Amino acid sequence: MTKSKIALFSFLLHLAHFSFSQAAKSGNPSIPSLERIMIDQGLVDIQKIDPTIRVELKYSTSDNFIKKDVYGDLTRAYLQPNVANKLAQASKLLQQSNPGFHLLVYDAARPNAAQYALWDALDELNIPASRKTMYVADPKIGSNHNFGCAVDLTVVDRNGEPLDMGTKYDYFGVLAYPRAETEMLRAGKLTPKQISNRNILRSVMVKTGFTANTTEWWHFDGMSKKLAKAKYGMIR
Repeated sequence: MTKSKIALFSFLLHLAHFSFSQAAKSGNPSIPSLERIMIDQGLVDIQKIDPTIRVELKYSTSDNFIKKDVYGDLTRAYLQPNVANKLAQASKLLQQSNPGFHLLVYDAARPNAAQYALWDALDELNIPASRKTMYVADPKIGSNHNFGCAVDLTVVDRNGEPLDMGTKYDYFGVLAYPRAETEMLRAGKLTPKQISNRNILRSVMVKTGFTANTTEWWHFDGMSKKLAKAKYGMIR
């Protein structure tokens, strides 16, 4: 059994145990176990803050870089309350500047156990150890996702279609790097429209207090990792 499969299996066992114990305590087994973890740690459902934000959790499907469903029956996106409020502000700015456009969230708060599954999957993709942290934070340290302080997202147009950002979500390579956009434009590997679309997203996120990531056009931090660690416990 590969490392990623072992990590994923352990994670699913953890969820099963947690789900059983929480159902017994709460009398409400209908809430997915991962969702209960988020609620118990004080995180909020972003669509309860702003129902116009759309959600498609990629790690609740096989449409992700490890081609496996990591989150199971979790379909709602959670964040720390202050980060969710910033996201709602970004959503409002987007709809003011581009009527009919909406934010589409691909990932938000993420348990650390899932972080291990993603980290170990990089070995199967032959990502060199020296480059692993460019794509997935070391689970021993944690990602801002593991504190409920980061969000991965895009923008959908008036027809509900994601804007062309030049790459898919979770694309591993320089085409996804915001810091390389000028170079990629000059080389003809990104178009002015694709960069303009990225700027639509980046503008509203940065204006509302998020920090853009230099290697992932879709990733934004609601605060520094240092502050996130100081304020919040890691989501296990």
